[in-house]
Amino acid sequence: MRNVDRLPFIFAGILFLLAWLLGFPMRAQSAPLGDVRCTLIADAASGETLYQDGVCDRRFSPASTFKVPLSLIGYDAGILSDQHTPSWDYKPEFAAVKRDQKTVDPTIWEKDSILWYSREITRRLGQESLAGYVSKFDYGNNNVSGNPGKNDGLTHSWVNSSLKITPVEQVDFLRKLLARKLPVSAKAYDMTNAIIPTFQAGDWTVHGKTGSTRLGNEASKDKRSLGWFVGWAKKDGRQIVFARLVVDATRAEMPKGLKTRTAFLKDLPLLVK
Repeated sequence: MRNVDRLPFIFAGILFLLAWLLGFPMRAQSAPLGDVRCTLIADAASGETLYQDGVCDRRFSPASTFKVPLSLIGYDAGILSDQHTPSWDYKPEFAAVKRDQKTVDPTIWEKDSILWYSREITRRLGQESLAGYVSKFDYGNNNVSGNPGKNDGLTHSWVNSSLKITPVEQVDFLRKLLARKLPVSAKAYDMTNAIIPTFQAGDWTVHGKTGSTRLGNEASKDKRSLGWFVGWAKKDGRQIVFARLVVDATRAEMPKGLKTRTAFLKDLPLLVK
């Protein structure tokens, strides 16, 4: 009877060994992917790091923070004219969420983070021109090819797709923007500065853009989502650039980018005096 009792354990051991030899996934391999958090603040002029915490050198989708470089591109290419021109009407084929089904101009685009407006800009720009600007900006990994086999880089590359950027690279890009060292017109800088949303954090006047997206898809085990808040801030003649990134599997009532922004605005006066 003792030998019979041992049979289930023997069979289980054999199955485990076979699975290991054949390379079948084990339970340990399907563990949730880890959280990533970064806060990086630097002096805009010198680049000196004023505060850094967390993992800041891993690339993730820029999501709607890409609206900052896209604003520069849109104005430089003549697609955008001023703070309220062009004003485009919503069309059903845009298939946007209900809150975005409205007439949108550049100021509303940035303030309400309207994805279909971004896609209308890039459609008018064209794939070759978009790739050229992103390459000249040296923005993240410079990859606007989109999802493999879908030929959708022109409209999808910056949202959980091919284009990725680290918080360190976000800060470097923002420093070049403020120093006007990117290959765009003076008007592009002026208009971008005018339409990026503005906030107060203690005595700091903050210009910044949020970004939110889910990282996984139907075929992925990645259940995480990300929230960005990137931009620049001024106080008493001093100017800083910053990037905050949160990547985890927690659910929130508001988009993760908005939650990340709220927390950063609360923290900033304590992080940099």
